[in-house]
Amino acid sequence: MNRDMIKKLQKLQKEMQEAQEKIELTEFIGRASGCEVVVQGNRRLIDVSISKELLEDQEILEEVIIVAVNDALNQIDETTEQVMGKYASMGGLGF
Repeated sequence: MNRDMIKKLQKLQKEMQEAQEKIELTEFIGRASGCEVVVQGNRRLIDVSISKELLEDQEILEEVIIVAVNDALNQIDETTEQVMGKYASMGGLGF
C-alpha cells in the first residue's frame, strides 16, 4: 500500500470516528401522547417527561413510554445509517 493510500485511510478512519462520536452525543427526542423522552445517540436515556393525565392509568403510561423510547431509538438508527452509510458505500475504497 502506498503512502497516499495510507494517509487517505487514516483520514477516513478519523472522519468516521468523529461522525460516530457526534451521533453518540446528539440528543434524540422521542414522543408519544403526553410523554417525551430524551435519549443520547449512545442509547442512554437522559430524561423523561410525563403529563399528569397519564399518571392515572398505569397500563397506558407503560405503553406510551415504550412508544416514546422506541421513537427515539428509531431516530438514532436512522441517523446512524444515514451518516455512517456514506462510508459503507465506499466499498473498494476507490479514492
